[in-house]
Amino acid sequence: MSKALEKHTGQVLFYHLTRQPLEATLHLLLDRSLQRGWRVMVRSSDAARLDWLDQKLWLGPEEEFLPHGLEGGPHDEDQPVLLGTLGEAGEAPPPNGAACLIAIDGAAVAAAEAARLERVCILFDGHDPAAVQHARGQWKALTGAGVSAQYWSEDAGRWQMKAES
Repeated sequence: MSKALEKHTGQVLFYHLTRQPLEATLHLLLDRSLQRGWRVMVRSSDAARLDWLDQKLWLGPEEEFLPHGLEGGPHDEDQPVLLGTLGEAGEAPPPNGAACLIAIDGAAVAAAEAARLERVCILFDGHDPAAVQHARGQWKALTGAGVSAQYWSEDAGRWQMKAES
């Protein structure tokens, strides 16, 4: 694939977490994605973190329940939200046919992958200098390849777009 991709239909949204914990922002994004009719893949580089998120999603209030599953089960393709480490950047599409990928914990995202999806969200901890540096590298790599991207921050107590490319 050439270094400079044509503009994509999808876009990458970077979320710089400084106030709300990951699970709160993730729940919001999952809910909005499902309302749009999208299936979602939540990708992490840490299987233990996915187990933790699975528990958080199952144990929340009934009215906030989001249907989901951990990757590797017999019904991955049927899951509206699939938590997993598979489908590493640029390889085969997510097993559940996701239109949206949410990458956490520094999980890889490839420009070719962003081209196939409606949306990619990259969530990173603003209090972790290594996570911030990794997200900057992802921004440079993706926008350098022609991917449309937005940077969102919650510094002022609500989400505000701070940059767009």
